[in-house]
Amino acid sequence: MIKEILFMNGFGLYVWSAFAFTILSFALLYVVTKTQYIKEKNKFISKFGTLNPERATSAKSQSINKEILSNTSSI
Repeated sequence: MIKEILFMNGFGLYVWSAFAFTILSFALLYVVTKTQYIKEKNKFISKFGTLNPERATSAKSQSINKEILSNTSSI
């Protein structure tokens, strides 16, 4: 029974290699996205993390910063 699952009537090599390629692609996409997110989050915190109150309200009123702040849980 295990041999039938592995070989799949001669198509096992194609099926399992496609499955492995898909899993590796998803893993790589996750790592790249997570790395980019952390880099952008740190850049945002370094720029807007220690603002005085009037600059903080000015930054919060900008549309791009509103979008970033609404998607971030802890700043």
